[in-house]
Formats: sequence, structure tokens, C-alpha cells
Amino acid sequence: MPNKIFHTPPLGNLSDTAQAHADSPQTQTQAIDAAPAAAPKTRKAAVPKIPDIPMPPAYRVTPLARYNGASTLNGQADKWRTQAMRSHRTPSLIWFTRGQGRFTVSGITRGFGPHNLVYLPPRTMYGFDPIGQISGYSVHLPQTEQNDLPDEPLHLRFTEVIQQNEITGLIEGLAREIDSTQPGHDRALALQAGMISVWLERQMSVMPEYELTPDASRRLVAAYTALVEAQFRDGHNVSHYAAALGVTPTHLTRACNIANGHPASKILADRVHFEARRMLKETDLPVKDIASKLGFHSPAYFSRAFQKTTGTSPRKYRHAR
Repeated sequence: MPNKIFHTPPLGNLSDTAQAHADSPQTQTQAIDAAPAAAPKTRKAAVPKIPDIPMPPAYRVTPLARYNGASTLNGQADKWRTQAMRSHRTPSLIWFTRGQGRFTVSGITRGFGPHNLVYLPPRTMYGFDPIGQISGYSVHLPQTEQNDLPDEPLHLRFTEVIQQNEITGLIEGLAREIDSTQPGHDRALALQAGMISVWLERQMSVMPEYELTPDASRRLVAAYTALVEAQFRDGHNVSHYAAALGVTPTHLTRACNIANGHPASKILADRVHFEARRMLKETDLPVKDIASKLGFHSPAYFSRAFQKTTGTSPRKYRHAR
């Protein structure tokens, strides 16, 4: 069994043991549809048909020291890229070879140190906050049957040098192949990714269990982050998510504070504003279209909310270095 910190349900698939706080995916949808019409909303629920950010390359290896284009993870201007809640559309791994800090996955915050590996299934909400300099890699792989990657997040700690060298070697081999122009390039990439998948499966089979089942609060927060990830563009507020999960907003916020030290409103705001910043930096969409895509009822309201969070207007943020 794997050395797990997170044993949380995959997106939209809540465990039976979480029934006290959340229903099955089908029941969640019914509950959302049946939510009282009078529930207050700050932004409209309709999602405009605006093209999404284009998919990045299927295979990516990014050194953590230059994560998402930042020259260092310690730069204040780019801290939002690591700390704020976000997700990826394909499976990813974060391999820390040096340094320490905290990371939050599915709303649950834990510490990490050197030679820690975090695996993230697609659409898993996460963020991490390094303390000082760190090193390692962020790895993104396509979701294929051959990879056969786990369905739930994992946190593995490796103390054996041979394990540390093996995963580092596999990741660096994938990075070299990404840059290669040799014949058989596509097949070599698939085989290299498959070796990483097999290696991870083998480590999971020999690692001891670690906090296999989180408590009720953390399971509730995992369910909440899964719903937020699925619906954050729809303009719902915390009251809507709490109703969908069958709890009060106060209870949901209390659980979030236990799991990660932040209220439910901050988790939701972080996810929305990360997407806003990313779209401002990575697309040419007009500000009004970004506001509409994220469920804000007007560009003016979006600009006020964005400035309150970042200290600058969306247009100034887009053009800042």
C-alpha cells in the first residue's frame, strides 16, 4: 500500500464514508439543481462559450527553480503561481529534491521536505508554499491507458538513495527526450512516461501506509474542493457549495480551517483569482470576456474584486512585467 497522506475521492466521486457530509456525484448534482432559488449569488451562473486556454504540450518537465517562468520561487511577483489554488487537465507529479515548505492538495495542508513526491490526478486542486530555496521538477504526462496512473492524490517520502536516484533519472530522461529530434521520438516519450508510471506503481506496493483515511473534516474539505474545481466558473458562492454538500456555511468554513488554516471563502476566491491571473497573462482575451468567463456579472465588479485581491487593476496587471 502507498505511503499516503491524501486518501481523497477523485473529482466527482465521493467515498461512502463521506455520506455524512456529501452525497454521491449523482445526488450532488440533484442537490445543486434543487438548491433554493433564493440563495444569494454574487455572480451569474451562466458560462459563456469562450474558448478555453489551449492545451499545453502533452509531455512537460519544468525545473522548480524556474516554475511557470519565474526565475525563482522566492520572487514575490510570481508567488501566486505556486501558492494559489489551481489544477491541471492532465496527471502531474511534483518531485522535491531539496528544500521544504507546505503544500495543499484537495484542501488538505501538509508539510514537505527533500525527496518528497506529490502525485496529482487530473483536475485536482492544489498549491504549495516553499520556505526558502527549493529544487526539483514539475512533471506533466498525458492521461492514457498505458500510463495507468493512480486515481487519487499521493504523497510519498523516499529515504533510500537508490529510490531518489531512480525517479530523478527517469524524469531527466523524459526531459531529454522532450528536447530530442531523433527518430521514434513520440514512441520514446510514451515509453519513458510508461516507465515513470511503472516505477510509481512499484513504490506504492512497498511503501507503508500513512494516515490512510483522513477524518471527517478533511473528507468534507476534499469534497468541497472537488465541487469548486468543477464549478468555479459558474459564479457560485460558499452558501451554494455548503448546501450541495448538506452542511451549513459555518460548518464548511470550520472544516476548511481545520484542514488548511483558511476559510472556505478563501479557497474559492484563490481558485477564481488564479484563473483570472493566468488568463490575463496567458491569453489575449479582453478583460470583459475574462470577467464573463469566470461568472462575474459585470466587468466593473470583476475589476474591483481583482484589485482588492492583487492591489492592481486587471489591465495594469496584464501589462506589468
